[in-house]
Amino acid sequence: MSKELQNRTKLFSLSIIDLVEKMDYSISKKAVMNQLVRSATSVGANYRASNRARSDKEFIAKMNIVLEEADECCFWLEIIDEKKWAQVENLLKEANELTAIFVTILKKMNQKLKSSNF
Repeated sequence: MSKELQNRTKLFSLSIIDLVEKMDYSISKKAVMNQLVRSATSVGANYRASNRARSDKEFIAKMNIVLEEADECCFWLEIIDEKKWAQVENLLKEANELTAIFVTILKKMNQKLKSSNF
C-alpha cells in the first residue's frame, strides 16, 4: 500500500470539505456540494479499502470504484468552476492527477492479472 497515496487521498478529501464549508448556500450549490463531498471522501475511503483486498481481482474491483469516484470529483469541480462559485483550479488539478494515477494502477494490475492467467 502506498502510504503517500493514502495520505494524498485523505488530504484531497479534507481540502474538498474545506472548500464546501466556505461556500455560500443555495439549493443548487447544496446539491453539488453534497455530491462532491460524498465522492471526494469515497476516494480516500475506498483507496484505503482496496489496499486491504484479499485478491488481485478484489483489488481491481475496489480500485475501479476509486477511479469512478475520482472522476466524479472532476465533474463536480468542473461544475463549480464553470458556475464560478469558487476557485477550484488546484483541486481540479489534483482530482485529475489522482484519476490519472488510478488509471495507471488499474492498467498495471489488469496486465498483471492477464499475464498470470497464461
